[in-house]
Amino acid sequence: MADKKLYTIKEGVTVTDEVMGIIAGLAATEVKGVSSLAGNLKSDVIPKAGKSKLAKAIKLANNEDGSINIRLSVNIEYNFVIPEVSKAVQDKVKTNIESMTGITVREVDIHIATVSGTGKE
Repeated sequence: MADKKLYTIKEGVTVTDEVMGIIAGLAATEVKGVSSLAGNLKSDVIPKAGKSKLAKAIKLANNEDGSINIRLSVNIEYNFVIPEVSKAVQDKVKTNIESMTGITVREVDIHIATVSGTGKE
C-alpha cells in the first residue's frame, strides 16, 4: 500500500487503497480464531491505524484484468486450527471486498505472524 492507488467502484465513486485495506482488515478480524492483524491491530484500532501501520499487515496488488490480490499477516489465537482459520479469513475477506466494492479478488494470501495466548486462560 505504498503508492496511493484509487479504485473505481462505481462511475464517479472511487476509494483509496487504505479503504480497501480497512475493509480487508476488519473482515479478517471478524473471523473466530484471529486475535489481530500483525502489529497487534485489532478491529477497534484498524480504522484509525493509518496507512503506514496497515501496510505492515495488509498488502494489495493490482492485476492487469482489474482484479486484486490481497496478502494479510494475522495473529492466530492459540488452540485454533490454522488451515481452518486461514480458509475462513480468505472467504470472509474476498466476500466483503467483492460485495462492498464490486472489485474482483483473485487471491487472498494469509501469512501467520504469530500465535497468541498460551491456552491456559
